[in-house]
Amino acid sequence: MRLSSRGIRRIAPVANLYPREHARAFYEGMAARGEDEVLLFCRSAWAGSQRYGSAVWSGDIPSTFESFGVQVRAGLNMAMSGIPWWTTDIGGFSGGDPDDPAFRELLVRWFQYGVFCPLTRQHGDRLPVSAMGVAMTGGPNEVWSFGDDVYEILTEYLHMRERLRPYVHAQARHASLTGTPMMRPLLVEFPADPGSWEVDDQFMFGPDILVAPVLEQGAIQRAVYLPAGARWSNAWTGEVVESGTKVDVPAPLHQIPLFLRDGAELAVGRT
Repeated sequence: MRLSSRGIRRIAPVANLYPREHARAFYEGMAARGEDEVLLFCRSAWAGSQRYGSAVWSGDIPSTFESFGVQVRAGLNMAMSGIPWWTTDIGGFSGGDPDDPAFRELLVRWFQYGVFCPLTRQHGDRLPVSAMGVAMTGGPNEVWSFGDDVYEILTEYLHMRERLRPYVHAQARHASLTGTPMMRPLLVEFPADPGSWEVDDQFMFGPDILVAPVLEQGAIQRAVYLPAGARWSNAWTGEVVESGTKVDVPAPLHQIPLFLRDGAELAVGRT
């Protein structure tokens, strides 16, 4: 069917409602069967989808640092759109050789970020690519599939996420009750600080943890903006750092820059 320009104008205002209505149909169908805790894991959403238990991931994205940087910003935009349940395919979906040192670096950096997403999940069609069919598995993609050094790093971050379980649960509950996203742009917590409005590659995970993902291949440090209006301490060293300024922070492969707000006592970084 070929739509006229008039027909296109008629449907344009509601075209993006499709994913929300898909979520609503699923939610209402499950509720009609007596389910009172409905969760739909989907890769498309629209304003209001969170009302129907939608948890969103960003789809089949490339395994590149460029794509990784896009995901950080996409997640923050999703949060600001009122949808708090967000995640990505850690390492990207398409491509990635488990034996390639460059991909191993990307996976580590993405995994570090993923630990501070509302949902943490690793998924992807790794090399060698399998033929399409019922036996399709993709290449190895478990945390132990990328060599002993990477396994040691990923295991520590899994333990970190587990240590943060009470905090994550508290932030999830708060998001459910108030709509405040778990991961949020700096400007949400520090609206009076003009510098916070300029940062799109860092975020707060809940009110107490500032996360600065390493988004460049080969980087062993990165600049981190610490908003004014709080007292910041490096989660790895305990060092108190001046606020309202940008600082260069060491970021060896095993460390993502993390800062704790106002003396928050959380088992992040130092154990």
